[in-house]
Amino acid sequence: MAAHTSRRDFIAGFGAAALSTSSLFGQEHQPTAQGIEFGYTAMTWGKDERGAIDDIAAVGFRGIQFRGEALTEFKPAELHPLLQQKQLTFVALSSGDVSLDAGPESGQIEQHVSHAKFVKDAGGLYLQILDQLKPYPRRVTSDECKRLGQLLTELGKRTADIGIPLAYHNHLNTISEHPENLKLVLESSDPKYVKLELDTAHYLAGGGDPAHAITEYKDRLLFLHLKDVIDIPLNTPGARYPFKFVELGRGKVNFTAVFTALNKINYRGWAVVELDRVPDKSRTPKECATISRDYLQQKFGAKFPA
Repeated sequence: MAAHTSRRDFIAGFGAAALSTSSLFGQEHQPTAQGIEFGYTAMTWGKDERGAIDDIAAVGFRGIQFRGEALTEFKPAELHPLLQQKQLTFVALSSGDVSLDAGPESGQIEQHVSHAKFVKDAGGLYLQILDQLKPYPRRVTSDECKRLGQLLTELGKRTADIGIPLAYHNHLNTISEHPENLKLVLESSDPKYVKLELDTAHYLAGGGDPAHAITEYKDRLLFLHLKDVIDIPLNTPGARYPFKFVELGRGKVNFTAVFTALNKINYRGWAVVELDRVPDKSRTPKECATISRDYLQQKFGAKFPA
């Protein structure tokens, strides 16, 4: 059974994980982004899905991930040709969460299956799912991890029938917040139907090492969220956690180690840059995307259209 850590332990573990990654990978040759496809999430634009499409394409990313707003903003018959026109691949839909407390009558499985059908009809690739942890923070039991794995398997079988693979998203505020819980969730689910969408910032903030997770879960890795994070004071007004998310290269995630691990496993797939909101209100979402694009280009030789 994995206990929830205190904020003091949380920060200490956060720093230790970053230091460990640096010491293990920092001396290796500079990795590259060769063979990796880069997308960007629409969430930085809030509810402006159409603005996100225009800006993400203009910056040069070739994939996009949507949240639930896309389900009401678009019909698949409209979204598919619009993304083709912009030369964007619909990488994934964030389908929301599942709850262990929901009964069979809740319809939660059917709801996510309908989202998978939307993805399929709009020419998309994957369905992303996470879970609820209420109340938070609290101790997570091994039984909950196992039950979640079983629930994800049930859902993954249904989305596979449609032709859309299911990716479980490790995330703070969920059962998988800490690495040992994520491990048990994955061990308790069927690898044929439940893949992993690894988020670098959430994994680090939860006390893990994302570079090591890439090698550990190389056979379950469906796609990634490239995300960065910094520490902030505990008493920051309105802050729920002692950190905030920032553009790539401006935080604590060791992306040299991350790309070294991706090169090691010969990863050939999608890496979606995620930024929840603009961290500096003087910038626009498009400017934030440009910062992350430039970092990927200059640091790892990522290729983007001119």
